Amino acid sequence: MIKEHECVVLTEDLPGEGLKAGDIGTIVHIHQEGTGYEVEFMTLAGETIAVTTLRAAQVRPLARRDMAHARELSIA
Repeated sequence: MIKEHECVVLTEDLPGEGLKAGDIGTIVHIHQEGTGYEVEFMTLAGETIAVTTLRAAQVRPLARRDMAHARELSIA
């Protein structure tokens, strides 16, 4: 099970939040023993982009062979 304060990878786009599959967030709260998570997504400079509640299927743990990738946010 994913633990609080661990980084996770988003598995699907969330256009309403400005997030894309592959974005990395941090678990800030666990709902119902891991059926859902509150996840914070931030820029590399530490600016919070979104804090959103996600189902367990919408995130995955970081994998040993994952590579971080930077993208510039679109101005809404």
